[in-house]
Amino acid sequence: MTPIVAITGPTAVGKSSLADMLAKRWGSEVLSADAMQVYRGMDIGTAKTPIKERLVPLRLIDLVDVSQPYSAAQFQVDARGEVERLRGSGKTPVFCGGTGLYLRAALDDMRFPKGEVDDGRRERYNKLAEELGPLGIHAMLEQRDARSAEIIHPNNVKRVVRALEMCDEGVSYADQAAGFSRHKPFYEHVTYVLTMDRARLYGRIDRRVDIMMREGLLDEVKELLDSGAREALTSMQAIGYKELIAYLDGECSLSDAVALIKQRSRRYAKRQISWCRRDDRTRWIDLDHMGVEDALDFIEGEVSRG
Repeated sequence: MTPIVAITGPTAVGKSSLADMLAKRWGSEVLSADAMQVYRGMDIGTAKTPIKERLVPLRLIDLVDVSQPYSAAQFQVDARGEVERLRGSGKTPVFCGGTGLYLRAALDDMRFPKGEVDDGRRERYNKLAEELGPLGIHAMLEQRDARSAEIIHPNNVKRVVRALEMCDEGVSYADQAAGFSRHKPFYEHVTYVLTMDRARLYGRIDRRVDIMMREGLLDEVKELLDSGAREALTSMQAIGYKELIAYLDGECSLSDAVALIKQRSRRYAKRQISWCRRDDRTRWIDLDHMGVEDALDFIEGEVSRG
């Protein structure tokens, strides 16, 4: 069976267009692996390919409202369902996205505690954290799983809560974290990382932010806030949204907010590149030395040769 292909790399490098063209060649579909594209109403700021510009169907986007919780564990369930659907019809899935954890959750043998999908315990632990404070909830974890408490900062309440959920499942966060550094495939797959000269990439990032602003990102943020999304702790922390919320709250000027979006997007790109380098299975495609059509031919040739 043809291995699954994943296209990843830093933001604004050109992942979406290349994955779209590859899936079209293969008569398949693109599966998004982006932690923010799962939210409905977050279109411009997450760079979802507009419907009229898609060459093939784009799946695993618009899965939940911005106020709903979503996790890598839930993505694993949703993504593997799409994989089985496509493979069942004889198609090769093409993943595309810059959220490395989501790609690994879908394609590698990663185990998550049941609480990660959400069975009500998270809400209870979050309320307990509010009552006890960060140090109190961390002390509770220390009593139950000292090794995990040792590697989680007390201020990282979200991770402390996750570790407590895992305790309920008889799993140690410390063991799980150690396992994340090992790569064991769940599906046979090959991941291609797109890259280019850093200065060129940063220029693309800055231009894309300008385009997003012209296309109405500020109005998109206003609409989300009007719909009651302000309290959505995860989705509203996305780059491009939190900065414009600060502007709308009078905390900074619009020009400062836009400059901060660009700066944080560049920093995020650096982190994405670092994440990709940690996996020695990845194949790198330098778009400074290989055009898009050549890259497509290169991927097809490699996949066909196995």
